[in-house]
Amino acid sequence: MAAKIRKGDKVIVLSGRDKGKSGEVVKLVLKEKRAFVQGINVVKRHTKPSQTNPGGIVDKELPIHLSNLAIIDPKDDKPTRVGFKTLEGGRKVRFAKRSGEVIDS
Repeated sequence: MAAKIRKGDKVIVLSGRDKGKSGEVVKLVLKEKRAFVQGINVVKRHTKPSQTNPGGIVDKELPIHLSNLAIIDPKDDKPTRVGFKTLEGGRKVRFAKRSGEVIDS
């Protein structure tokens, strides 16, 4: 099955501590159905010093489950569901179900 959310997509958080915040998908972990979103779900981690790392308190992004994310509609900047359709050239693209706008460039 094709991925509805991909790296580089603008998404909004639907539930959890960061509900309502939006950001860009930086990384996907498809086996766990989770995504890393820039600036979302940030926690503080205390790290030990090593030869390469000075240690201290570091801000780190943790992954969010894909069910808690929705793609932002390119037309009106609101959350939308994603559908698939085939264009005339036989190319399969994603589109926003809210406005019908094609998401893929």
